[in-house]
Amino acid sequence: MGAISTWQQFWALAKGEAILVEILAIKGSTPRDMDAKMVVSASEMFGTIGGGQAEYMMMDEARKMLRQGQDHREIELPLGPQIGQCCGGHFTFSLRRLDARAAQIFEQNLRDEADAHTPIYIFGAGHVGRALAQALKPLPFNPILIDQRAEELAKIDGIEKRLSPLPEAELRAAPDGAGVVVVTHDHALDFMIAGEALAMNRFFYVGMIGSKSKRNTFRSWLADAYSDASFDQLVLPIGGAKVKDKRPEVIAALVAAELIEQQPANAQNAKVNLGGEYAR
Repeated sequence: MGAISTWQQFWALAKGEAILVEILAIKGSTPRDMDAKMVVSASEMFGTIGGGQAEYMMMDEARKMLRQGQDHREIELPLGPQIGQCCGGHFTFSLRRLDARAAQIFEQNLRDEADAHTPIYIFGAGHVGRALAQALKPLPFNPILIDQRAEELAKIDGIEKRLSPLPEAELRAAPDGAGVVVVTHDHALDFMIAGEALAMNRFFYVGMIGSKSKRNTFRSWLADAYSDASFDQLVLPIGGAKVKDKRPEVIAALVAAELIEQQPANAQNAKVNLGGEYAR
C-alpha cells in the first residue's frame, strides 16, 4: 500500500479527529529534521517524528488534546536521560488539530512529495528487477519497471510497470536526472540499453548487472558502438563488489544504498513543506 492510500485509510478511520505533530525547532543532535511530521488519531498514527520516547510522549499529548477538545499546543522537549534518550538535542513541537480542509492539503502535499521523487528506470522484471523495485518503493525514488515479458511484470503489484517491445524508446522518454538500472535477461539487450543511456549523458546513475568479464566485454563493445559515450560513468557491477551474496534481495539493498549515495544533493534535499496551512 502506498503513502497516499495509507493516509486515506488512516483519515477515514480517524473520522475527522486527529492531531498534526510538527517539529518547529531543533537544537543539537536529534533523530529527525524539521521536515518530519506525524498525525495521531485516537487509536492510530501516520508518519513519524523519529521514534523513541519523544515520539511516544507526543502521541500521548496528542491523544490527550483529542480527549480534552484542545486545538493547539507547543511543547519543548530536551532529549536527555530523563526520558531515556541520549541524543542530547532539543525539540520544539507544534501539536495542532486537523480539520477536513487541512487533511486535504496534507494529502495534496503527500502527492507533491511523491511527484518530486527521482524516477529510477529498471530495465528487466526478473528476480533482481522486481526486488529492486520493491526496495525503492519506500525510498525517495519512483521505481519504473520495464520489460518485454508480460508474465514477468504480472508477478509484482504496487509498482509502475511498462510492457514495452522497444525498451530504448522508454529510455529516450526518460527525464534528465533520472536513474537507469539494467538487469534484463539478455546480455545483448543489456548492452544496447546501457550504451544508449551512457551516450545520452543525462542520467545521474547508469548501472548494469554483471561480472568483471561482462564489464570488460562491454567496454570493448561500447568503444565500437558508441564512441562518444563515457564508460567511466557506468556502474558495473551494481551494488559494488565487496559483498558476494547474490540473492536478489541483497543485490537490491546494495543498489538502493548506491542510488541514495549517488543521488544529487539537490534531489535529496527537495522536501515538500507539509506544515503552515493546517490551522483551523
